[in-house]
Amino acid sequence: MLKIAILASLAMLFLAMVLALVRLLRGPSVPDRVLALDTVFVNTVGVVLVLGIWLETSIYFEAVLIIAMMGFIGTCALAKYVLRGDLME
Repeated sequence: MLKIAILASLAMLFLAMVLALVRLLRGPSVPDRVLALDTVFVNTVGVVLVLGIWLETSIYFEAVLIIAMMGFIGTCALAKYVLRGDLME
């Protein structure tokens, strides 16, 4: 039963990632693309977490922390660039 739930969640996460990548490539505006990139990072965190549960190892959870930090910093930097046009003040 757990394997079925894991495979179903992986399929849904990959579908969400593909849809976010489509929005990232076709987004009508820059804020839409920034939001799509943040969604891709969140989906990546979900995929890696589910893989860690499936493989029953804890090393993936440390990788998730790094991916989440990089996603947060990247989203903040892109949002600041979109608002002000410059990263450094």
